[in-house]
Amino acid sequence: MDERRNKLSSLSEADSYEAMGEFWDNHDLTDFDNPEKPDMAFNITYVVPIEQKLFSSIEKEARKSGVDIETLINLWLQQKLHEETQMPSVV
Repeated sequence: MDERRNKLSSLSEADSYEAMGEFWDNHDLTDFDNPEKPDMAFNITYVVPIEQKLFSSIEKEARKSGVDIETLINLWLQQKLHEETQMPSVV
């Protein structure tokens, strides 16, 4: 059996609560901080209201295409933005 499976903590590698307590008596999380690496990664999501009938149509199209609604909407928006930004300006 793998000895690491008996560990209670991945940082302290303690195999008892007493050993874990002793470890944290002498350490804190800053001992393991890497300033070059972000602590967390965030995905920011925006909410945009969509008319119910339009959403229903998009939902049906997503099902036919075999993709999530979010995926289909993002793909369509990317395509539309690409089309709009590639068009020569008429002035």
